[in-house]
Amino acid sequence: QVQLVESGGGLVQSAVSLILSCTASGYISGINNWGWFRQASGKQREVVAFITSAGKAVIADSVKGRFTISRDNDKNTMYLQMNSLKPDETAVYYCAADLSTRYWGQGTQVTVSS
Repeated sequence: QVQLVESGGGLVQSAVSLILSCTASGYISGINNWGWFRQASGKQREVVAFITSAGKAVIADSVKGRFTISRDNDKNTMYLQMNSLKPDETAVYYCAADLSTRYWGQGTQVTVSS
């Protein structure tokens, strides 16, 4: 199993950038896909971006061109660079790692003010 700890959330103004981090511990070598989801109040959780064990990044259409996902294997950390944030992207952002099952972090709140 793995443990995931997110950081970097907060309150930002619209159009500002923010970087989220997710640090993993445990059976890190077993991680296949590693990515970010978000869940706004009253809405379903949706995938934002994920990166495969081969390093391929897959970005949701809604954030393509503004968000970038990357991983630093030496630091066991994955990052989500979010640019030009919009108020409707206010949500709890969750880190998730797929092994034989999906593991979740505790989530980090991102609030974008207009």
